[in-house]
Amino acid sequence: MSVKLYVGNLPFKTTSDDLKTMFSQHGTIVDAVVISDKFSGRSRGFGFVEMSSEEEAKAAIEALHDTEIEDRKIVVNKARPPKERTDRGGFQH
Repeated sequence: MSVKLYVGNLPFKTTSDDLKTMFSQHGTIVDAVVISDKFSGRSRGFGFVEMSSEEEAKAAIEALHDTEIEDRKIVVNKARPPKERTDRGGFQH
């Protein structure tokens, strides 16, 4: 069963391919994505990496959490499930 990891405090020029390269040293990557702003297209400084197993996810967390990339200490931990969003904004009647 795959495990999704949150990766935060990334340098803004980090790409999804950079994440794949960084994490592939610690196991098989199912998916890796840097989240970008939907209006500007600029990185929001965080992303998610899905590892193929719990063991690989733990190895990646131990190896990469609190390491520095371009003078920024990155945060790596298990991703929490998304919050239930009831108010989507938009036009109210």
